Amino acid sequence: MSDSSLQLIKVAESNDVWNGVTTSEDGRIFVCFPRIEGEAGMRIAELKNGAAVPFPDASWNGWKPGARTANRFVRTNSLRIGPDGNLWVVDTGTPKMGEKALIGAAKLVAIDLHQNKVVRTIPLDAVTNENSFIDDLRISGETIYLTDAGSPGLVIMDKNTGKGRRVLQNTPATTDNIPMLAEGKVMKTPDGKEVLIHADQLEISPDGKYLFFQPASGPLYRIATAHLLNPKLSETELETKVVKWFDTPTTGGTAIDASGNIYISDVNHSAIIRITPKGKQETIIQDKRLLWGDALWIDKDGFLWIPVGQLNRLATFQNQVSKIELPLVIYKLAIGAKQFKS
Repeated sequence: MSDSSLQLIKVAESNDVWNGVTTSEDGRIFVCFPRIEGEAGMRIAELKNGAAVPFPDASWNGWKPGARTANRFVRTNSLRIGPDGNLWVVDTGTPKMGEKALIGAAKLVAIDLHQNKVVRTIPLDAVTNENSFIDDLRISGETIYLTDAGSPGLVIMDKNTGKGRRVLQNTPATTDNIPMLAEGKVMKTPDGKEVLIHADQLEISPDGKYLFFQPASGPLYRIATAHLLNPKLSETELETKVVKWFDTPTTGGTAIDASGNIYISDVNHSAIIRITPKGKQETIIQDKRLLWGDALWIDKDGFLWIPVGQLNRLATFQNQVSKIELPLVIYKLAIGAKQFKS
């Protein structure tokens, strides 16, 4: 049963699909436009008085097919302000959904919000293969955790050196084998195949001891970070350390608060679910306006931010005819949670 006292607060509107939002300590708002179908336009923007402004500048957002990919966003899929205060961006390097990453284009980009300047770029070619689609990241201490939604697996990366290694490749925990459901329908590609998004969402427990991760259609798994950080464990040994944690539905995005509650966007039922550290489920809100709530964010004031992208209504999943109803909205919800950054 949802909490009827919780009310969605409209923050911003857009005519472009967005799939992520993050906020700084001083109230700045940043959003991600995934450009799934390869459209031109901003990839990363700061919202100023409701208007999207290219961030960190127009040049980084000005990539065009055939141009060099250095110092340019090709196709961003996620963003978040990390524990270090920098804005971290995942650039998949793929011109559009279903295409392979361009050589040298897949990267992590760190932007200093005091200088509004890119201070670091970490190439991902060494930890990806031809089918990779690096999806999202979380940071704990000096370790960056990444999900690969194209070639099932996780990437464990040293934040200082930028060197990483792939783990849990092609295992049941990182491979999507369940049909994705949105608005009661199985999502399919233009050629009629079921949409599969492998290792997608991930969260780190506030004490840093566990990593939670899942394919987009669930379920949610858990593994101790000590095992992931132990290079002496073989892939077979590491797989035995994975525990199925919760039977999550098709998920647009997740967030975790400082108490260890995980928030799940149920895109099939337009709902937000909270899973307690003991694995108990509660639907905190169900509202038809939450049509594909994507990557969630909890701010310093205890609000849950929900970017609504209607991704399942894109032409790619609707026999080449878009069913998106504009405008697209970012909402926030007062959940009274304490923020935890990772």
